[in-house]
This record gives sequence, structure tokens and C-alpha cells, in this order.
Amino acid sequence: MSETMTLVAPEPTRRRLSIDPKPRPRGAGGKAHPIARALLYVALVAAAAAMLTPFFWMIMSSLKEANAVFSVPIRWIPEVFVWDNYVEIWTRSDIVTWIRNTLVLSVTVTALQVLTGSFAAYGFSRIRFPGRDALFLLYVATIAVPWQSYMIPQFILLSDAGLANTLWSIILLQAFGAFGVFLMKQFYETVPEDLSEAARLDGLSEYGIWRRIMLPLSVPAIASLSLLTFVNTWNDYLGPLIYLRDPSLWTMQLGLKNFVSSLYDVDYGVLFAGLVISILPIAIVFLLGQRFFVEGIATSGMKG
Repeated sequence: MSETMTLVAPEPTRRRLSIDPKPRPRGAGGKAHPIARALLYVALVAAAAAMLTPFFWMIMSSLKEANAVFSVPIRWIPEVFVWDNYVEIWTRSDIVTWIRNTLVLSVTVTALQVLTGSFAAYGFSRIRFPGRDALFLLYVATIAVPWQSYMIPQFILLSDAGLANTLWSIILLQAFGAFGVFLMKQFYETVPEDLSEAARLDGLSEYGIWRRIMLPLSVPAIASLSLLTFVNTWNDYLGPLIYLRDPSLWTMQLGLKNFVSSLYDVDYGVLFAGLVISILPIAIVFLLGQRFFVEGIATSGMKG
């Protein structure tokens, strides 16, 4: 008895397109509705304009005559652009010395905070020792302690050490920061532990792991910490006011304040020209490091 076997050839493979018989309306679970997106853009533009308006007014005021700065009603655009205000702030004040001192302090403090913060953060995130978590929590808790509560004992200590009225006093005050350690530690915890273990097996020391592996991987966090520290040091007023009494040591903020106090009739056009000059370094640093700053802030809060 013979059996007849019927072989059925497979049908050619066809690409199947999944078509939703009930397409969802735009904006449902996907892209936002065009009207909602338009309203969002309008709100963002309005918020940006509100934030930039004071800067625009400051720049325009730096090009006005002294009597036209606080005129009523406000004239946003000067009738006559007084470019001599920028010449007078250079000739009537010691602004070159102020910029130099502020730049020295900002760059030095930023470099020291990045160095000390990243090194301490590596110890808290990768080195296991008794009491590590409690010590880190205690160290980070110092962020909540206002500086005004211990600035007098600190001033006495630095004065007894002979560092008052020197730039070293400001540098030592801000060379270490708990916020920098916290920021860098959060970023280090996003780096896989396997990289450190593999480096240890290859004979690399802990210092070598920090310098050759962790630092190159933490460029966004370093950029964020550098930008925040630079801006904070550049804008610092209370620290230089307490420790720096010699006019040759004044920073930009302290110099501009004393420049106003030394005049009987304040030329606000010249003053605003100095203010514009004072924010230019911050604007340049932020524009250069904006991409790394946003990336560093975004990734420093992620784990895994």
C-alpha cells in the first residue's frame, strides 16, 4: 500500500505592515497637539524674554547719559549712544586690577575644587572603609550650615595664621566644597564597577584608576562643577569684603561697590558699563560649557 505525500511549498515571505484600523488622534500618547506645542513655545519665549529683560536694560543703560538711566518713563533705547562710558570706566577706575584679582581667584578656586572634589568623591564612591556612609552624610550635611554662622571664628583663625588681607585667604576658604564632592560622587556611581575591578586586576593603583579612568569619563560632571564654582567665586562679594582691605587686592564686585561709594555724583552710565564688563567672562564661560553643563547635571542624578 503506497501513500501519496503531498508537499506544500511555503508561500513567499511577505512583509506585513501593521495598520491600526483606528488611528489615534494627534497628541494622544505621542506627539503633542500643534496648538499645545505652540502655547508651550509662546510660554518659553515669554519666560526667556522676562529673564533677559534686565540684562538688556543693563546693556542699554551702559550706553546712556547719567541723567537718562533712571528717566521716567523708561527709555529702553538711548537717544544717543554714549560709547565713552566704557572708556571712562577703564580710565577712572582700577578695573584692570579688579579683573586680574577676580580671574586669579576664580580660576584657582575652580581648579582646586575640581581636584579635591573629584578625588574625595572617588574615595566615597569606590573605596570601602568603616563609617564611609556616615562620614559622607556628615560631610554633605555641612551644605545646610550657613557660612555666616562660622565666619567670625574662621576670620580669627586665618588672621592668626597671617593670611588675612591676602588672596590666599579666599583661596583656602573655597578650595574645598561639599557640593562638589556630592556632585562628583553621584556621577561616579553611574560608572560601572567592572571598569575599576578590571583596572585593579591589571595592577593599576587607586590613584591611577581615578586619574586614568574616572576623570576622563567624568568630563560633563567636571564641566558642571567648574562652571558653578567659577560663577560663584566670580560673583562673591562678602568674602572679599571681609578679608581683602588693600585696594590692590579688590575683586570686581568689591571694586565696583567702592567705585560708587567714592563718587559724590554717581555716573550710572559708567557704572553700568562696568557691570556689563563684569558679566562678560561668566557669559563666555557658560556659552563654551553649556552642553557639558546640561549633560553633567542630567547624568549626576542618575544611578545604574
